[in-house]
Amino acid sequence: MKHLFVLNPVAGGGRRIAEGRAQIQAVMGCHGGDWEIYETKGPEDAIRKVREAADIGEPLRVYACGGDGTLNECINGAVGQPHVAVTHFPMGTGNDFIKIFGAGREYFFDLERLLDGQEMAVDVIDVGGRYGVNICSVGLDARIGGDVHKYSKLPLVRGKAAYLVSLVANLFQGIATKFEVETGGEIRHESFTLICACNGRSYGGAFTPVPEAMPDDGQLDILLVKKVSPLGVLQLVSRYAKGRFREIPHLITHVQDRRLTVQGEREFVVNVDGEILRRREVTFTLVPSGVNFFAPRGVSFVEREKIGVNGSN
Repeated sequence: MKHLFVLNPVAGGGRRIAEGRAQIQAVMGCHGGDWEIYETKGPEDAIRKVREAADIGEPLRVYACGGDGTLNECINGAVGQPHVAVTHFPMGTGNDFIKIFGAGREYFFDLERLLDGQEMAVDVIDVGGRYGVNICSVGLDARIGGDVHKYSKLPLVRGKAAYLVSLVANLFQGIATKFEVETGGEIRHESFTLICACNGRSYGGAFTPVPEAMPDDGQLDILLVKKVSPLGVLQLVSRYAKGRFREIPHLITHVQDRRLTVQGEREFVVNVDGEILRRREVTFTLVPSGVNFFAPRGVSFVEREKIGVNGSN
């Protein structure tokens, strides 16, 4: 079996890269076997590298050494290949997907435990040939995320400041967007603040919209968030972020389905695990057991009540 470490040199501002590389070299130097560290050269290079390594046809374990974006690219390279399994060796800022493992997520930082990891099949979301394993969305949150990079180029605007500037700018552009939405056997024509399709639980560093979502249950947990007033945004965001959507059923509709189609009057921003696409129409389709993931032995997805999320069931 080959162990491929896909290292993103700019993940998390590059702060953990040297430390992570040294840990890989030390552990694998003692472990032996067939292993490689590959440093990505740019966007989607990890996808190409994983597919190239998988084409050899031998059992392959891929370690996404970066943030959620690096994990997403490695997942895209491994989807549909039964001899390939992916994990996250975190070096990013958010590391959102592995939060579903609760306290066990800390063991992902221990390479010795990852090497002995157990494999599990997880569902993925097909977004027209691009895949997500965690959460996809359109609407206000996707627009904010799509513009962060643009505002981060401004003088003195970095990190959270770029997010806040993007938030304010997008609120002025309008909170809701008119969409045609098809899911759960219904077609809806109305304005939505945002729409999310959850395979995992956490995204954006602080948002857990559906705390009971499971990435191996063969279902998408879909939230359709109706238009709100500017004064209602803070109340909405507070409940949405903490998974308390059932407290405001007049604003948020929860649907479980394997498919969601969103069509707009003009091009809109689509978030796929933090990666940004722009479309006039997009379909999110769940692919059950679409990719193999491996986690430290003894670590598993935790139930909602064990991760301390408030809200009614």
